[in-house]
Order: sequence, then structure tokens, then C-alpha cells
Amino acid sequence: MTLYAAFASNLDPNLMAERCPYSPLRGTGWLTGWRLTFGGEELGWEGSMATVVEDASDPAHQVFVALYDIHSKDIERLDEWEWIDQGVYRKIQVRVQTLDGEQLAWMYVLNAYEGGLPSARYVGILAEAAEAAGAPDDYVAELRSRPCQSSGH
Repeated sequence: MTLYAAFASNLDPNLMAERCPYSPLRGTGWLTGWRLTFGGEELGWEGSMATVVEDASDPAHQVFVALYDIHSKDIERLDEWEWIDQGVYRKIQVRVQTLDGEQLAWMYVLNAYEGGLPSARYVGILAEAAEAAGAPDDYVAELRSRPCQSSGH
């Protein structure tokens, strides 16, 4: 098994149970010194897509993540979902702070420049996924307050 850190819609344990049925949720944690942002607006989806970036300028920044033990049977399915073959996302390794100490995990990050605004629908999906994973209320509220594209785009 390989430890995977989810930060966007894959935070939702019910959604991940559908996408990766052989891969149980292990727990949650934080990427410290990283921030959630958006990019890839030019790729043609409804607005920018979620990603994380390391932010050495402010080590207080944190991103809430869910940790899953990804079974080899699910890796290919998850790679397809994250458009690895098309080069939309790529995999990196990160250190996740958990109640059990630091855990090494891999995650997907967007292979595009930061910038642009996500759709309100997408931000809602991210906030609901974070809530389902047990993110603190202030984290979910901050997600819901993110700037979005005006409706009609």
C-alpha cells in the first residue's frame, strides 16, 4: 500500500470509496507551509482547478488532507481520474503532519500556472468534501469564502 494525501474532492471518503474501493481512509492531517490555490483556467474546465503550492514565505499556511492507503488496484484508476496521462496533474511526495507524527505521502499537483478563479460549484464541492472528511469549521468556512467566477461562465 502507498499513502496518498487528498486535498480537493478526494477528501470526501464516500467519493473515494467509489473511485478507489480497495483503498481505505487512514486518517487526516495537515500540509504545513503549503497553501491551497487554483490554476489551469486555460485548460478548458469550468474555471481554475485546485492545487497546492509550497509557501515558504508563510509557514503558518496549512492545507487539510485526508490520507488513504492506496492499493495497487486503485492507482491506475486514480491516475486516470487525475488526468496523469494528459499531463494535467503530476505526483509529488510531501510530509503530512498527523496526530501520530509526520507521514510521507504522495499527492497530485496541477501542472499549470497558478491563477484564475474556480467556479462557485467547484468551490462548493471542495468545501463539502472537506466537511465530509472532518476538516475544522474555520477551514471549511475559509474554503466557502474563496473568490469565484461570476455565474454564467
